[in-house]
Amino acid sequence: MERTIISFDYAIKNILRDKANFSVLNGFLSELLNKQVAVEEIIESESNIESPLEKTNRIDLKAKINDGEIAVFEIQFFDQVDFLGKILFNACKAVVEQVSRGEKYNIKKVYSINIAYFNMGAKKEYVFRANLSAFTGIHFDESIPFSQNLNPPEPANDLHPEYYLILPGKFDEQIRSKFDEWVYTLKTSKVRTDFTAAGIQEAGERLDILKMTPEQKKEYEQMKYDEMDYKSQLYTAELKGKAEGKAEGKAEGKAEVAKNLKDIGIPAEQISQATGLSIQEIDTL
Repeated sequence: MERTIISFDYAIKNILRDKANFSVLNGFLSELLNKQVAVEEIIESESNIESPLEKTNRIDLKAKINDGEIAVFEIQFFDQVDFLGKILFNACKAVVEQVSRGEKYNIKKVYSINIAYFNMGAKKEYVFRANLSAFTGIHFDESIPFSQNLNPPEPANDLHPEYYLILPGKFDEQIRSKFDEWVYTLKTSKVRTDFTAAGIQEAGERLDILKMTPEQKKEYEQMKYDEMDYKSQLYTAELKGKAEGKAEGKAEGKAEVAKNLKDIGIPAEQISQATGLSIQEIDTL
């Protein structure tokens, strides 16, 4: 049995910011990071941008979690050539904003969680992780951990951001881990009753599309319509671009053939008959 829920992007934008629903984010992050996570507060959001493109293409969320650590969510729907640069920028921004002028560099860990619903070149993998854990020696087999300890004897604080890239579209729906249950839900907007990942049944309960108010359903349906409309616009623009490029290439091909015929002394009238170009066009070659 499966329960259909609202899409995760809509949930993050409209529902999961409510402290009463933090258990869903807690579960998602706990399974992803493989540790117990508790969201303390939502400290920043840029998802209220009114641009039609931004409303349908991306959702941002920044949350403060255990011990002052920060989780930055980025959900991107359509291809963006500088997406990886944007990931880096958002993570660095979350680092820089922790330090005021004149204070110590007491940096808390930043987790950059990025969900991309477009092709990024992956073949089979659908969850990627990247981090810088240490400086490694070039000449000798030595390393220095990328961490700091401002309050000994407490454990050192891991400094460098940790990046996660999740590609729901690449998921083959074979459950290999608890977090795969979340990836399944990201891809299908469905929660199976046999799922046991932290927070996922809470997601099924709190995000059940059948429990939305008429106003919520209307807003949700409008958002999905805007998304479909934007996809259609992109597809139309792509088709027009291909058609224009094809026509341009065909014209260039005719001109090249005409020039070659002209160079070997074929009369312009015959070239015009063969290529469809006018005598005036042939004379300019």
